[in-house]
Amino acid sequence: MSRPAEIRALTGARALPPLLLVLYHYHEGHGYQHWRPFDVLVAKGYLWVEFFFILSGFILIHVYGARAAALWRRKGYGDFLKARLARLYPLHLATLLIMLAMVVGLRALAHAYGYLSMYDVPGYHPRTDFLAFVYNLFLVQSWHVLPYLTWNGVSWFVSVEFFLCLIFPVFAWISQRGPATALGMIAFGFAVLILLTDTVGHGLDITFDWGVVRGIGDFSIGVGLSMLYREAMAGGAAAQPGSVFSIAQTAALFALFYAIYDTGWSHHPADVWVVPGMALLVFTLAFDRGWLAWLMQRRPLMRLGEWSFAVYMGQTTWLQFLRFVEQRLYPNPAPQWTHAIHLMEPAALVILAAGWGWVLFRFVEKPANKALRERLLSGHGRGTAAA
Repeated sequence: MSRPAEIRALTGARALPPLLLVLYHYHEGHGYQHWRPFDVLVAKGYLWVEFFFILSGFILIHVYGARAAALWRRKGYGDFLKARLARLYPLHLATLLIMLAMVVGLRALAHAYGYLSMYDVPGYHPRTDFLAFVYNLFLVQSWHVLPYLTWNGVSWFVSVEFFLCLIFPVFAWISQRGPATALGMIAFGFAVLILLTDTVGHGLDITFDWGVVRGIGDFSIGVGLSMLYREAMAGGAAAQPGSVFSIAQTAALFALFYAIYDTGWSHHPADVWVVPGMALLVFTLAFDRGWLAWLMQRRPLMRLGEWSFAVYMGQTTWLQFLRFVEQRLYPNPAPQWTHAIHLMEPAALVILAAGWGWVLFRFVEKPANKALRERLLSGHGRGTAAA
């Protein structure tokens, strides 16, 4: 079976969300800029994880939906898991080992100079104990087995994504149904997210504890959207004029930004209403037409979109290094310099995260993915796309 065509606009759409997550992680630890248009957007930045889970469900059904039956056979399921691990694990392992090197190196430095390492400060987050390291090696650290984030904290996403891959044949089987089931999947996903936010009471910032449930909710929405996309394409949606998609994309953007700015500060149950705009954005961009799809297909965004997973996974390196610099290398600044640093640090982090993402993509993710797929997969497995 031929490989489905790449949806270029969805590749470009992955470009900016990881950088918003970088800004979110910085400002949560350092305070915000006291400019509401910026602060609210960044404070809701953690919700872009929903975008990636939705996108993952959408793309995996787009790629594997037509071969759902094969996923229930040992070879098909095995090839699928190998392909997904070849995509997910090299970066996870690389960033985990980088984090290990930082912990060992900075602790040794602290011991040599007689001060307490930041990794030994009580309550330091994420935790870096041995058991958590083992759980990270097996990608189970976010399966409700630990009451805290660990090591490369953002890798909780990979742990949840791996769980979703393990149960993906169920989603693929469901995806063979019609539009009524697709709407049911979307409704189910939103119901899960609403139940979560009502239960925990602090929005959707749910990671090490109920992150798997959060992922199932978002992923289900993506699966349902992919089913609707398939029905729309079969019904001749591609023949519609480009203006139809432009209007739909404008409406999706309006819904997204209206929800971001109308639901108040972040970490509130109302955060869940940002998710419909993200879902609409994925769906309307999937047709690869319209003004926003055209913008997402520009070369700089496409390139950054290709690096997006590496940008996301590599951000902890620089966030941790910045913490070390602040604690040990900064002099005691004057108030006006403090404000300048608070402007310069996040800007520098975004640049460093993007550049480091390219390095990780170029020298870890891409070659490791290629080598593992060639080594582990049959010709059938090699023909599948990486979501």
